[in-house]
Amino acid sequence: MYLLNESLTFPDPSTAPDHGLAAIGGDLSQERLLLAYRSGFFPWYNDGEPICWWSPDPRMIFDLKSASPMRVTKSMRQSKRNRGYEIRENTCFTSVMKHCGNVPRNDQDGTWINDEMLEAYAQLHESGHTKSIEVFKDEELVGGLYGMDLKDKGIFCGESMFSLATDASKIALMYLVEKLQDLNYHLIDAQVYNDHLDSLGAVEMDREVFLSYLR
Repeated sequence: MYLLNESLTFPDPSTAPDHGLAAIGGDLSQERLLLAYRSGFFPWYNDGEPICWWSPDPRMIFDLKSASPMRVTKSMRQSKRNRGYEIRENTCFTSVMKHCGNVPRNDQDGTWINDEMLEAYAQLHESGHTKSIEVFKDEELVGGLYGMDLKDKGIFCGESMFSLATDASKIALMYLVEKLQDLNYHLIDAQVYNDHLDSLGAVEMDREVFLSYLR
């Protein structure tokens, strides 16, 4: 296990165990977070614990160069067309993060989106590095997602999503996929496997292949 100190360094992500936990410690400064994502790491830890940095193998991704990067169902298309949703970008980033932290999840006890994470990613948003996609219904925020945008690498690192209305988060993801394809991005990083991501069409990618996109 690599113990981070005040210096802005990370271990070689290729040496991390398959589960991905490679380093602990450090901080959530803009400089460290940017270096982490560009190196293939992301932070994920519980409140009261030291910051943990992960680079799992394999990596869960949406392949934006494939013919069908996302599995879009008939009901999702109907929701997009008929439910009166309005999609916005970067109008309420912090609210999206807070909603993501408040939504109960079957596979998690509590949330990793604590006040420290909120402050850090909000600062990155002010600098233009993190982005949010928001879904509104009658001027009420009902769904969305946020993540780190590595424009020069053609990678969007998705962090979390939430839905308070039928298919709202899926509509946000559909919008993001289409937008990033138009911008010639390579992939959306979805980090680690879960059944929900699999149902949406995400696939596993060998860590070394994923890291090659960052080099």
